Amino acid sequence: MLKQTILQRYHQILQDRIDIFRDMIADLTIDAQNDAKGSAGDKHETTLSMMHIEQEKLNHKLKEILEQKSILDKIDASANHTKIALGSLVQANGMMLFISAALPKITVDDKSIIAVSPQSPLGSKLMGNEVGFEFEINTTRYLIEKIN
Repeated sequence: MLKQTILQRYHQILQDRIDIFRDMIADLTIDAQNDAKGSAGDKHETTLSMMHIEQEKLNHKLKEILEQKSILDKIDASANHTKIALGSLVQANGMMLFISAALPKITVDDKSIIAVSPQSPLGSKLMGNEVGFEFEINTTRYLIEKIN
């Protein structure tokens, strides 16, 4: 149940970001079209060029968010894991770690949830391990206490 709530919250965060970036890209496109109608000369070219660069940045960020969303789409929140895998909710050193994509920390049911990418240093140490596994990163020792 907790895992479903976490997954839904992260889906909502990403969908909100997707909507914001799509709106910003659409606004830039409209601004560029309006600018093209009423301007001429070097200033016009510079403005259009700046708008194009900004649009490329926004498209790049949107692509990253869509990639994060596709990772979340692969997660079955009802699956229970004995070994840590994509979609596992791991308790280690009292922290709750959600193996998914690198996303902002959230709070669900008064629990802080940290979303960790399997490719991150912490995520790669966790992947495939079981309750009781101990490891160290940057002089901090971790103990896997629970896996959902």
